[in-house]
Amino acid sequence: MIRGFHKVGRVDRGFLMAGGDAVPDGTRIGAQLRAARLAARMSMAEVAEQAGLTKGFVSKLERDLANVSVASLIRLCDALGISPGSLFQAPKGEVVRRDARPRINFGGRKMTEYLLTPAGEKRVQTILSEIEPGGGSGKEPYALPAGVEFVFILAGQLQVTVAGERMVLEEGDALTFTADMEHTFVVPPRAGRARVLWVLSPALPDHGLELPTDDIS
Repeated sequence: MIRGFHKVGRVDRGFLMAGGDAVPDGTRIGAQLRAARLAARMSMAEVAEQAGLTKGFVSKLERDLANVSVASLIRLCDALGISPGSLFQAPKGEVVRRDARPRINFGGRKMTEYLLTPAGEKRVQTILSEIEPGGGSGKEPYALPAGVEFVFILAGQLQVTVAGERMVLEEGDALTFTADMEHTFVVPPRAGRARVLWVLSPALPDHGLELPTDDIS
């Protein structure tokens, strides 16, 4: 018989996942569940409702303070759109080499952008932008489906407008703001080329975004 957890927030060594792989004893899954929920842009209440559980129970699971049956765990994974086995994969580092950075395009003008974090990473996303003078996101403000956005100016100058407030960032300056606030950015026409590091948490959805691409005057 398939068995569930016999310790708080831990998996019994008798629990078997699909494929016959045994889950190591003492595995904690709270942090993985929370990361998967944030990546799915779901609240605890939404996950609980879809999984047929209570919000309080989901909260305890994310803090490794509750036992869970196999059936409930499978429903949770279905609600989050992940496989149960992904909760028990040992974390490992993944290198993105300088000469192998994937080039991406989220719109905008006179920009070249590269993804620095692994494509499958959902907890955080880091993008390197190289922006020519006069280049940027476009005139129309946009918002991103993420929790927080961090901007660091590696070189040059960048003008950022967040919720109607305009500010000029110089090399070495950093800005943190809520990603779903409407914002725009542009390199002043008389400034030099800018190199900008963007960090988003959690990562943007895999299906990408439809950002404005109109010219900046």
